Amino acid sequence: MAGDGTEITLRPGAPNSAHRDNHTHRDVTGGWLRPAVFGAMDGLVSNLALMTGVAGGNVDRSVIIISGLAGLAAGAFSMAAGEYTSVASQRELVLAELDVERRELRRNPEDEQRELAELYVGRGVEPELAAEVAEQLSRDPEQALEIHAREELGVDPGELPSPAIAAVSSFGAFAVGALIPVLPYLLGAAALWPAVLVALLGLFLCGVLVSRITVRPWWYSGLRQLTLGGAAAAVTYGLGTLFGVAVG
Repeated sequence: MAGDGTEITLRPGAPNSAHRDNHTHRDVTGGWLRPAVFGAMDGLVSNLALMTGVAGGNVDRSVIIISGLAGLAAGAFSMAAGEYTSVASQRELVLAELDVERRELRRNPEDEQRELAELYVGRGVEPELAAEVAEQLSRDPEQALEIHAREELGVDPGELPSPAIAAVSSFGAFAVGALIPVLPYLLGAAALWPAVLVALLGLFLCGVLVSRITVRPWWYSGLRQLTLGGAAAAVTYGLGTLFGVAVG
């Protein structure tokens, strides 16, 4: 009954539409977001630092371009290989643990059911109700496996990250990020400052983009990325200048 006397009828299992519309969550389980964000940031910072370091040595424009493109290619393949290996290893570990849990459910179903009931009791459910819920949930072996995986391993067997998606996302994001500081030179720039300016702007915009999926203010996230990238570029430029003088 609503406050104005109107009777509200809800179908069993169907949430209130207003609640459903105002209580939604973003997908935080995908395997693409972290490598994509990390790859873009890393591509920008690492290639900007590489190019400023080379430029600090007072070399020809062509050397800076070749260094930037080489850094893009090497970094993108390295990021993709690293992400693929990391996510694949994590996935294989989870699948191995799921096999262990599946064998235990098959060999000792009563013990596993009791374990699930005790877990619910530990969360405040009355023992009789916990035992009944555990018994009902354990009737389907696959459902029981999914519940045990969530409760004991903290993973959802149906939503494991994909190594291929992680690798492709990381490769593409790094390549795009690393290309930004090279673009001014490819378009004819002869000085370093256009590349630095474009790269710092890209870092700020990436930080702003990241703030859209976090709780940080857009200006804070943008300035943080700009500061970190600018500091890395300044340090490597100084080292490039120092080494260039020493070698010269």
